Amino acid sequence: MSKALNADQFKHSFREEGREILVELEAALLELNANRGDLELVGRVFRALHTLKGSGAMFGFEDLATFTHNLENAFDEVRNGRLEVSSELVDLTLSALDQIRAMLEEGSEDAAPADPDACAEILVKVRHLTGKPESGSGKEKNAPDHAGFGTGLEIETGALREWAIHFAPGADFMLNGANPLLLLEELRQLGGLSVRASMAALPPLSEMDPERCYIHWEMVLATAAAREAIRDVFIFVEDCCELTIEPATKSASGADSIAAPAVTGATEQTARAVEDPRATCGGRRAYDTPGNASSLRVPAAKLDQFVDLVGELVTVQARLSEIAAQHDDPELAVVSEEIERLTSSLRENSMNIRMMPIRATFEKFRRLVHDLARDLGKSVELAIEGADTELDKTVIDQLSDPLMHLIRNSMDHGIEAPDLRIACGKRRGATIHLSARHSGASVLITVHDDGGGIDADAVRNRAIERGLVAADAQLTQSEIFALIFQPGFSTAKQVTDVSGRGVGMDVVRQRVDSLRGSIDVASERGEGTTVTLRLPLTLAIIDGLLVSIGDASFVLPLANILECIELTRADIEQANGKHMAYVRGEIVPYIRLREHFNIPTERPQIEQIMLVATELGRYGFVVDRVLGNCQTVIKNLGRFYRHVQAVSGATILGDGTVALILDPERLAQDAVRAISPGKPPHRIRVNS
Repeated sequence: MSKALNADQFKHSFREEGREILVELEAALLELNANRGDLELVGRVFRALHTLKGSGAMFGFEDLATFTHNLENAFDEVRNGRLEVSSELVDLTLSALDQIRAMLEEGSEDAAPADPDACAEILVKVRHLTGKPESGSGKEKNAPDHAGFGTGLEIETGALREWAIHFAPGADFMLNGANPLLLLEELRQLGGLSVRASMAALPPLSEMDPERCYIHWEMVLATAAAREAIRDVFIFVEDCCELTIEPATKSASGADSIAAPAVTGATEQTARAVEDPRATCGGRRAYDTPGNASSLRVPAAKLDQFVDLVGELVTVQARLSEIAAQHDDPELAVVSEEIERLTSSLRENSMNIRMMPIRATFEKFRRLVHDLARDLGKSVELAIEGADTELDKTVIDQLSDPLMHLIRNSMDHGIEAPDLRIACGKRRGATIHLSARHSGASVLITVHDDGGGIDADAVRNRAIERGLVAADAQLTQSEIFALIFQPGFSTAKQVTDVSGRGVGMDVVRQRVDSLRGSIDVASERGEGTTVTLRLPLTLAIIDGLLVSIGDASFVLPLANILECIELTRADIEQANGKHMAYVRGEIVPYIRLREHFNIPTERPQIEQIMLVATELGRYGFVVDRVLGNCQTVIKNLGRFYRHVQAVSGATILGDGTVALILDPERLAQDAVRAISPGKPPHRIRVNS
């Protein structure tokens, strides 16, 4: 059972690594399509394919390894100058990646299986490009060969050379799922191979560890392949073994006496290989144990559980601080302050652990832009900036859909056809800029295109047709552009595979709202459109300001608060009872939270106005008292309260009571709706 469990663990690890390799491979292919003479990119593609093949075979993904091997051959031809990079080769490889992704996920829940017919068709086209027909007589072409790496392998014709190869795996080689015999089998595909297994250091049977590798191999390979092709066989494990490849000398080539049975003996022994304490890799033990690794893979569920426990600790620490403040005990106060310091440090570190660069999410959109440009007959490139910007993993996981819809919308509606762009004095090829940057406690994700911009008149006319606004309604440009985020709204005259159903932008708005973010839209007719998503860095723990109204407590996100001012009865009389405050010569509207939440308590003589920055401008929120800063662990209110828009969650205070976490953006939106009930509610600020 333990061996089966280890096999499953290795497969799970390979799936995670494979997904990362596929993202890198896809990005390299698309970059190669634009820079076809870049040999470094060719090398990146070749190495990624080779890694997928080698590790796939080691972890039991034989179909994936066999299929990938044929693609690797094609890029080996490119690398050696015998084949040129073409759009057909890139498109075939991208299609192949879709099938490889399906093979990688085989056995997972809801995973669609690879299509054998599509795989066979891709292989036929790849072989046609390379000018090498399928090897093996009488084989069917409707599915990949499962026999091993040999399918479609072609050995370069020319003068044979003999190479002496010394291969010594590290002691922990097989503990990490590697199988040296598969490497020997792959060497056999390059030519005639003589092998001698050295068991000089084999310990007594009583001292053997059956999971350790103790054997090394001396080999002579007769092949027309170059040294680099031989080394590529070991590319996946080269850093974790002793490997030398040298031209064979007379003494080395005299290994004719190494008979095939010696290989068989080595084959049988390898499964029982034991530890060689002298086997090292560049001065270190091969395949360092996880305790010595520079990084570890941790399941997201465990990390989420860890952050939840830190959140509970923050709540308990707040309660301890409350108790310490109520008792005149210096020793208790010192302990409370020390725990507060440690909790704060632990909280910061736990948040940093969950922070991830947004690069992987950005890079996968290169394929989307490439495919849509081909389908729409447009020339578009994707420029990425700020891909190393870090965000909470839970936020990143929910960004794919809104960004996909924004890019699809730009490709279909925003960017013009090449002929029209030239007629307008623009470059034939358009550009979509996808960027990310930090801004205080938020991250700004921007999608900008240099297309035709938003046609405000078309949006307004379409809204009138659908009855969203009255024909005589006087709308600002900001209010007109806000309509594009209404459910089912679209200006497309016909529905296509890309857009026209009025779903995409509504999905963007809903997802950004669920992330407690906001949207900025900037558009100029004929110049392009910029959509900026402002998102919080994390959804788990935030810094807040604790306020109260009567006996009720509320938390306002500290990142939104500008300042706090007093509101006296004289100030109210001076404003003639209107909800306006004069702040250094500027009039700022405010919202009485007592009235908004219908709290039936008497107002104090002096109230406090919390000035908050929202996407609709500065607003004030009137409260009774400001209690101070607090680290707020956000708790979901549950499905029963899913329609309560002005509250983004709740938290437990030190005394055990519950405080609601307010959403300033929603509160400002409610205020606008109350003042102008006939206008479409929105939280979108639009610049022109």
